[in-house]
Amino acid sequence: MSTAERLADGLYGLGWSTVKKLPEPVAARLGRTVADAAWKRRGKGVQRLEANYARVVPDASPERLAELSRAGMRSYLRYWMESFRLPAWSAERVRTGFDPKGAHHLTDGLAAGKGVILALPHLANWDLAGAWVTTTLGIPFTTVAERLKPETLYDRFVAYREGLGMEVLPHSEASAFGTLARRLRDGGLVCLVADRDLSASGVEVGFFGERARMPAGPALLAQQTGAQLLPVTLWYDDSPVMQGRVHPPVEVPEVGTRIEKTAVMTQALADAFASGIAEHPEDWHMLQRLWLADLDPAKGPA
Repeated sequence: MSTAERLADGLYGLGWSTVKKLPEPVAARLGRTVADAAWKRRGKGVQRLEANYARVVPDASPERLAELSRAGMRSYLRYWMESFRLPAWSAERVRTGFDPKGAHHLTDGLAAGKGVILALPHLANWDLAGAWVTTTLGIPFTTVAERLKPETLYDRFVAYREGLGMEVLPHSEASAFGTLARRLRDGGLVCLVADRDLSASGVEVGFFGERARMPAGPALLAQQTGAQLLPVTLWYDDSPVMQGRVHPPVEVPEVGTRIEKTAVMTQALADAFASGIAEHPEDWHMLQRLWLADLDPAKGPA
């Protein structure tokens, strides 16, 4: 393990062991302080966040983009402060910490017995939304996680999410898709963060006027199992309560090849994600390259 990996593992461990013990107002102030310090340093993550916001809000002035990136870093650190504290939250605190609209799409879909796939972008706090599902609705679910380095850090994330009631599969594991399909055929719930392709073999979609890749998994699972595919968007307001919306199901097209159906469904997901991101861009925590023009200049606009 490299020095940087040991440092990262130690810092995350410190967060889960120490931050969760802080009073909530103190943790919130700490998050804002760390966010503002990171924003002022304008490292690569902040610069990438600002560049991504420039596509989401194309008419924004440099001053507006700077304002958005500062708010974005505060939102990102709110996510981390909440995540470090979530294991210590009571069931009541979890229940009152999230107010989703359209949750009947989820409960109705599960009642139909064919399984449900929730697909989310990196908006606000998807871990809190998951904890709300397992705690308030009493519904367990399965998800996947990117295998981080060092392994000890990945293990920390798995233990954290399993402690919230989630079954976590490694994204890189060849059997992950089959396990997800089995859970859905049994009438279960699968939750996937699905706005960034980790395989480099995703589906090309139009996203804020340019081409990007998003994972094919949610659409393929829905076709293969008959499960309902529901986009979800999340956002913060000025209260301690996170807001959210479960969108209506993405339907499987009646005609077309599997590839064609997957393309149509993944574009529908991208459009739902874009609607939520456009309304609350500062809560989209995308500090990585996403659009094809950034990943491969040869595929960018002429």
